[in-house]
Amino acid sequence: MGRKLLALALLSMSALTGLACGGGKRFKYPTADAGLALERVVLYRNGVGYFERAGRVDGDLLTIKVRKDQVNDLLKSLTVVERRSGRAVSVSMPLDPQTWANAALATLRPGQGSLAQVLDSLRGSHVTLRTKGGSVHGRVAMVEQITEPAGDDGGVKIDHRVSLLDGDHLRVVVLSDVSGVILRDGDLAMQFNRTLDASAGEGMFQQVAVSVRLAGASSHDLLVSYVVAAPMWKPTYRVVLPKEGKGKALLQAWAVVDNTSGEEWRNVNLALTSGAPIAFRYDLHTPREIPRPDMTEVGVHRQARALVGETTYDEAPAAEPSVATAPYPSPAAPPPRSRAEPKPSKKVSGGAGGGGGYGRAASAADDWDGDDYGGYAEKEEAAPGIDAETLRRSTLAQAKAATVSGQTRFELQDRVTVPEGTSTMVAIVNADVEGEETFLFRPGGAGYGYEVNPYRVVRFKNSTPFVLEPGPIGIYAGGSFVGEGLSETVGAETSATIPFAVETGIMVSSRVDNDRDEQRLIKMSRGVLEVEQFARRTTVWTAKAQTMDDGFTVLVRHGKAGGNYQLSNKPEGTEELPDAYLVRLVVPAGKREGTLTVVEQTPARTHISIWNSPALEILEKLIVSADLGGDAKAKLRPIIEKRRAVAKIDEQIVGLTERRNKLDQRANELRQNLKAIAKNPRAGEQRDKWTKQLDEFASEGNKMGAQLADLEAKKLDLRVQLEDTLEEFELVPSPKK
Repeated sequence: MGRKLLALALLSMSALTGLACGGGKRFKYPTADAGLALERVVLYRNGVGYFERAGRVDGDLLTIKVRKDQVNDLLKSLTVVERRSGRAVSVSMPLDPQTWANAALATLRPGQGSLAQVLDSLRGSHVTLRTKGGSVHGRVAMVEQITEPAGDDGGVKIDHRVSLLDGDHLRVVVLSDVSGVILRDGDLAMQFNRTLDASAGEGMFQQVAVSVRLAGASSHDLLVSYVVAAPMWKPTYRVVLPKEGKGKALLQAWAVVDNTSGEEWRNVNLALTSGAPIAFRYDLHTPREIPRPDMTEVGVHRQARALVGETTYDEAPAAEPSVATAPYPSPAAPPPRSRAEPKPSKKVSGGAGGGGGYGRAASAADDWDGDDYGGYAEKEEAAPGIDAETLRRSTLAQAKAATVSGQTRFELQDRVTVPEGTSTMVAIVNADVEGEETFLFRPGGAGYGYEVNPYRVVRFKNSTPFVLEPGPIGIYAGGSFVGEGLSETVGAETSATIPFAVETGIMVSSRVDNDRDEQRLIKMSRGVLEVEQFARRTTVWTAKAQTMDDGFTVLVRHGKAGGNYQLSNKPEGTEELPDAYLVRLVVPAGKREGTLTVVEQTPARTHISIWNSPALEILEKLIVSADLGGDAKAKLRPIIEKRRAVAKIDEQIVGLTERRNKLDQRANELRQNLKAIAKNPRAGEQRDKWTKQLDEFASEGNKMGAQLADLEAKKLDLRVQLEDTLEEFELVPSPKK
C-alpha cells in the first residue's frame, strides 16, 4: 500500500509542476544548443571537455539551452566574446530553489522511505490529500502511527493518521484512504523532481534556458566557450622493433575519442591535452542562504540608568570672549573623469577558456608552435607482413605539439567529424625513435611459475615533443605481433621500458651480504670525537642462459636498501628510479653466465668523549695512519700518552677495587661466624683465630683504601692536565681515499 501511495504522490507532483518527461521515446539533448556552430573541441584526461561555438546572432539576446545535468559546469566556465564590437552584459536563467525539503528528500533513497515518512518530513507544507470522500486541504501538522484489529485471529493492522491544519480547523485523514497527494509549494515540487532526475539520470533529457543579454550593435559576431563533463580520451600505442634488435624503432600513437555530448561533432578542430589539470563540480545554480544572527533585541532593549546630579563648589573660570567664526568652505567637486571608450578587440585572447582556463579562444592552427610528426600515405606495393615501413606508410598523423601551462596538447591539423554516440580513433604520432629489445628482471621474477625468469622488454626514448599518457602498447617484430604491455606516463626526451613477454631461457639469482666498516675519525674538538661507521649491503646478481652464446644484457631492477644508502662505485649505465636502481648485467659473447656486484652503504655518525673506551683505540689507529700529517701527529702523541696513563690507572683502580670487595666479603663472613659462636664457651680457640684474621683483613683493607685514594688523585691530576691540553686542540684528518 505504501509503495502504491508513494507512486501516486510522485505522479501528482509531476503533473503539478510539469517538469517530468512525457511518455514515449526520450532523446538526449546536446550539452548546449545556441544555434551557433561547434568549431573547436579540446578533450582532457580528467573528465571534462572545452568547447567553442561561433556564429552571428541578430538582436540583443542570445539563448543557450543547456542540459540540466551540466548547467553548473557551464555557469562555472561560460565565456561570451563579441569578436567585432559590443560586450556581454548579463546572464539570466530560471532559479533552482532549494528549500527545507531536504529532510523529506532524504527519505527517498533507493529501498527506503514511505509516504508516511515523506509527509511527516513535510510538516508545515501546504498539501491536498485526495480521498474516497473528496479532497482535504491544509498544512501538514503531524503524522501518527495507529493500530487496528485485523480479523478474528487477533492480528493487528498498522496505519497512519495525518492531521492537516486548515485555518482554525484541524482535519484528520487516515492514510490508507488517501489516493493522491498534491504539493501546493511549487519550489518544493521542483526540488523533488530535481532529486529524482539525478537518481534516474533525467538531467540529460531536460534543458534549462540560459539567456545572455548583449549590448551595442543589432548584429553580433560571437564566440562562446564553456567547459562541461566529457569522457576522457584514451591513448593506444604501437612500437615496431628494428630488425637488428637495436636502432631506429617506429612509434605510433592513436587516441580513442568518445562523443557522448548528444550532438555530432561535424568538421571541428580537435585537440587532445595530456596532464592532470584540476577539475571539480560546483553548484552555482541553486540559491544559498547564509544564516545571520538576529540583533533586533540588542537595539530595542536598552535603558539608561538614572543618576543624582552633583554640585561642585570651585570658582567658575572667567568667560572667554565670544568670537564669530565663519563656516569652512566646501571643497570644490572634482571634475568628472573622462571614460575612455572601449576599443574593439582585434584578436581574441586566450581568456575564452572561462573560469577553468581550458584552451584558447579562436586560435587558428597556424598559431601553434611545434613540429609535425607523421607523413602522407604513398601508393606503393604492400610489403609482406607488418614491418616499420608498412605501418609508417599506412598511417597519416598530422599533429603539432604545444605546451600550455605545463600541459602538452596534441593539436590535430585537419578538421575531423565524430558522430554522436560513437568512438573514433585518430592518429597523433608516427615517428622514428631510438629503441632496443632486451631483458628486464624484477625481484620475484615474471610471475607465478616464472620467479627466476626475466621479461623481454622494449626500451625506447620518446624523442617526440609529446607527453605519452598511460596506455596499452602493442609490440611488433619480424613482421608480426610479439606481445603487448602497459606504459606509465612517458615525458618528452625520456626513456620507457615496456615488458611484453617472458624469457624462460634465462635464470637470474642473487645473494645478499650485510657487514659494517670500522669506525673512522671525522673530527676531534675539545675532547669530543666525531666518528663515522659505514653499514654496507652487498648484492651479487647472477644471470645464466641455457642456449644463448652471442652475449646478452639483463636490466636488473635493484631495490634501494634505504633512504640513506648510496651506491658505492656505481656500475656503468646505472639508471636511478624513485625506489630502485636499473643496473645492467652484461654477459659477454661466448659465455652463458655473468655476475654483477652492487654495493650500497650508508654512513652512521656519532659523538663520543675521549674518556670513553673506544676513543683510545680510534686515536691509536689514527697515529700510525698515513692519512695524518707529521705536525698533527706531534700534537696528538702527548694526548694519547696521557690518555694511556689514565687508562692504566683505571685498570689498577679496577683491580684494587675488585680485591677490596672480595676482602670485604670475607670479612663479613667472619663477622657472621663470630656472631654465631659468641655464646659457645668451648669455641674460644676458634673465636681467637677468626678475630685475628678479621684484624688482618681490616689492616689490608686500609692499605688498599690508601692505594685507591692515591690512584684517584693521580688520575684526577692527569685528567686535569689532559683537559687543559684539549681545551684548544682541534683535529680534522684528511678524507679517506
